[in-house]
Parts: sequence; C-alpha cells; structure tokens
Amino acid sequence: MSNNIAGKTYDWGLLKRVFVYAKPYKSVFFWSVFLTLSLAALAPARPYLVQLTLDKYVFFSDSSGLLNMTLLMIAILLLQTLVQYYQTLLTNSLGQSVIKDLRVDIFNHIIKLRLKYFDKTPIGQLITRTVSDLESIADIFSQGLISIIGDSLQVITIIAVMLYADWRLTLVVLIPMPFLMIATYVFKEAIKSAFQDVRTQIALLNNFLQEHISGVSIIQYFAREEQEYNKFYNINAEHRDAHIRSNWYYSIFFPVVELISALSIGLLVWYGSKSMLSNQVSPGVVVSFIMYINMLFRPIRELADKFNTLQMGMVGADRIFKVLDTDEKTVNNGTTVLPAMKGEIEFKNVWFSYKQTDEMPSESEWILKNISFSLKEGETLALVGATGAGKSSTINILNRFYEISKGAVSIDGVNINNFELSYLRAQIATVLQDVFLFSDTIQNNISLKNPEITLEQIIEAAKDVGAHDFIMRLPGGYQYNVQERGATLSVGQAQLVSFIRALVHQPKILVLDEATSSVDTETEHLIQIAIEKLMLGRTSIVIAHRLSTIQNADKIIVLEKGEIMEIGTHQELLQLNGYYKRLYDLQFGSTGIKKD
Repeated sequence: MSNNIAGKTYDWGLLKRVFVYAKPYKSVFFWSVFLTLSLAALAPARPYLVQLTLDKYVFFSDSSGLLNMTLLMIAILLLQTLVQYYQTLLTNSLGQSVIKDLRVDIFNHIIKLRLKYFDKTPIGQLITRTVSDLESIADIFSQGLISIIGDSLQVITIIAVMLYADWRLTLVVLIPMPFLMIATYVFKEAIKSAFQDVRTQIALLNNFLQEHISGVSIIQYFAREEQEYNKFYNINAEHRDAHIRSNWYYSIFFPVVELISALSIGLLVWYGSKSMLSNQVSPGVVVSFIMYINMLFRPIRELADKFNTLQMGMVGADRIFKVLDTDEKTVNNGTTVLPAMKGEIEFKNVWFSYKQTDEMPSESEWILKNISFSLKEGETLALVGATGAGKSSTINILNRFYEISKGAVSIDGVNINNFELSYLRAQIATVLQDVFLFSDTIQNNISLKNPEITLEQIIEAAKDVGAHDFIMRLPGGYQYNVQERGATLSVGQAQLVSFIRALVHQPKILVLDEATSSVDTETEHLIQIAIEKLMLGRTSIVIAHRLSTIQNADKIIVLEKGEIMEIGTHQELLQLNGYYKRLYDLQFGSTGIKKD
C-alpha cells in the first residue's frame, strides 16, 4: 500500500488521473453534480415550510392556507425523491463506467507485460487490483467526492438558513459542534487505519486462495490438507478481525454523534422554550430547528465515512496506477514486417541474465554465455542439457519474452528488436511441456477465437496430427468444454490439442519445449507423427530430454551452465565421445538399447 497516499486526506494529482477516465461521460458527471447541488439547495425547504405553516396558518386556524402548504410540502418531497433517485442512479452509473474503462486498460496492460514481471508478482495481488481495488474507485463517484461536496453544501446552506431564522438560537444549538468535529476527526483517522488493514488482509486472502486452489493437487498428493487448512483459518481470522475492528469504530462513533445531536436538541428545547415564553422566537422556528438539527448532523456524521471512502478509493487508485505505470512492457519500436518470412535464425554472441539491471550480472548470474549458432530455412535444431542449462531461456529470448544483455538475435537477417512485436510472435509457434488450455471448447482453445481460423481448417489440422478421431469421440466433438486447464483431457490429448493450435496458426518457426516428456510410449509415438507433420517445411527448435526424439535433427547443441559445449549432428556428437555421448549412454547404454 502506498504510505504517502494513506497519510493524506486526498491527493489532487491522483484524483485528476481518476477524473480523466470520467471525460467520456462528462454529461453524466455534470448532471450528477447538478443534482447533488439541487439536493443541497432543497434540503432546508421542508423545515422552512413547516415553520411558515405553524406560524402563519396553524396558529391562526387557516385551513385553506394549511392545505396549500401541505400540498406544497408534498410536491417538494416528491421532487427531492425524484432528484435523489436520479442522483444516485447517475453517480453509480458514472462510477461503474469509469471502472469498466479502467479495468479494460489494466487488463490490456497486464497481458502485455514481460514475463519477468509475473516472476516476481503474485497473481492473487493482480486479481485484487483488477477487482476489489477497482470497485473502491467507483465509490469515489458514488459515495466519495461528489457526495462530500453535496453534504458540505447542505451543511452550509442549513446553517445559513438557521442563522437567518434566528442567529441566537443557532449559536446555542451549535455549542456541541466542536465536540462533534473532534469525534469526527478521531473516527476518520481510526477508520482510515482500519480500512487499510482490511485492504491488506483482502490481498493476502486472495493471494493464498489463488495459489492454493491452483496447487490443490500438490496439497492432496502430500496430504497437507490439515496444515493448509490451519494456515487459511489464521489468515481468514485476521481478515475477520480487521473487519470487526472497522465495525467497532462505527459502533462507537454513531452513538457519540447521536448523543451530541441529542445534546443539541436539549439545548434547543431549553433556550427555545425560554425564548418562546418571552416572545423572542415563534413556535414554528423551534420546530423547524429540530428538523434542521437532524438534517445538519446526518451529513456531518456521514462526512467522516465518506472522506474515508474517498481515501480508500484513492488508495485503490494509487495501486491501480502503479500497475499501469509499470514500465515492464516489451519495447515495441520495431516496424519490420516481411512479405514472407523464411525462418532463418542466428544467435550471435548472446549473453543473457534474468537480472535485468544497468549493472552487469556477476559470473553466477549469467544464464546464457556467448551463445552463437545459425539455422537455415527448414532446418531443425535440438537443444539438450541438464536442467538449468539454459535451454528454455534460449526460446524465451527468441520470442522476446526477455531481453538479452549482450549480442544479437536475428531472423532472416533482421534483428528481432526491429520486428513489429505481434508480427514476430505470430511467426513463432511454441508447444510447451505443460500445456495450458482455457475453460472453453476445443475449437476455441485451438483458434483462440481468431475469426480468421475456420472450423474446417481446425478439422483439417486435427486430421494431419492424428487427433481428429479422439476429438470426435468426445461429447460434442470440437464443442467439448475441456474445463479449467484442460482437466478433462489426458496429458497426451491436451498435447495434441496444442499441436493443432500451433499448426492452424501457420507459423514459420516452431518451438517444441519438452513436448513429449510427460506422455507414455504409445502416446509419444502418436505425438512423434504429429511433430513430423508440424515440422515439415518449418524451421524448428526442439528441447528434449529423450534423445531418441532428436536424432534426425540437422544440428544438436549441448548446453552446460549456459555455455555451448558441443554442436553437431547426432553421429558427429557420438564420435566426439564427450557430453552428448555420456548423455546418450545414460539413456541407451553402450549397446544403444534404450534403458527402461
């Protein structure tokens, strides 16, 4: 949470940024303000009419005048009701319209951030930003600034009318006002701290839930249900306690306000009675003052709450704009779009570290060190090596998910930084070991709802990779919903769907990252056929632990701690009797027979 925002009642710079989003709805905004001012102006009307009715008609038994004043008060009441209805409707509509646009902007911003940002930012925190923090911004309009202005004007208007009616009586009934101001200030500061605690606990709760629901299988595999339940119980209890603390302040403040209000009315009865007996004030004025006091104390009581609503909206806005101001997008200054990309790849003296700072990484922080290789159109490169050798980092660089520290990467002789980013990534299809499928139909998971990809193209691609038959056996075929993360499909089936997805997007470069390491031998054979179809005519980079899947590669690179140890074909590397040969012997033995 922003400490500087939390320490202020309001921040005009932040409010200005929020109100920029209200510009498309300026007519709604101005009508909201107008109706709010109208309510403030109408507030003293009824008490004043009651005063006139008592003093001029009731005490003189003027039934005709009494009827006219009654009808006028009913008309004023109906007008106030109508104005209140539209004021509430418009302010809430304005708030929801603003956060709708803000939510679209923040989602659009988040999905364009570099993967490095998500490496260090909890997903639950981002969910809190885009949901509950945004809702607090809506309150700036519906219950915050506009309402504060209206309530403040109502207080000023009522006091002005009271002074006009009888200034001495007004001063008497305002004697308790300093106590109310002190109580309001103390409440505002206390509830501000409580609200901040509530927001913090909500973020912690969201983080915990998102992480543990996503990883529920691990919890069950290791029988950690009881321990994780206890953790959640404690976090949830702290969340409850934070809410109770905030409610406790309300339970103290509101009775205090009622007590001060009652004191004010008591002073009114005491001084008003004396004034009436001495004919210094009329009974109508005393009765109207009782109404004025109630109308005066209600907005003052609510102002403290609304100031905190405004402040919490600004805390939410501060968090939202910090995400929007995050300068971790991949720079997209490139404009190059080739008429027909061939897919010739070259890495030239590439150095890479996940520590992306102005300072050069230390020796232990380099992930890739002086990597150089080239691939011609249609060739296949295989990357092998131990976990952490830098294989996946190589393909992340090619997609510009991360930026290199030194060196250059080019495709068809053009530095990848010079390509228009969406064009570059559209030319590269990546099939990962851990396939991600959305909770949607197979068709939509393949096309990603691209209207240019037809069902006929999907079916043709499915037949090419040998997946059409299994899809048609599913209920609904291509309209079958695979549920979250493809939970209703086997690993091999999900992998085949990802191959179809890669094929229908017609990439020039294909990247396979451990695409067969999680499937059984029979499914691997089917997937190998699909891979051959995919790789046909495409430049391909394959990462695989199973050396049997890469023996036909045009080039094999052996990586060790970010450095190229060997490069060559399968046979050439075996003859070197080095790193690759040792890996091969570990899997197949010296006889060449695969070990189980």
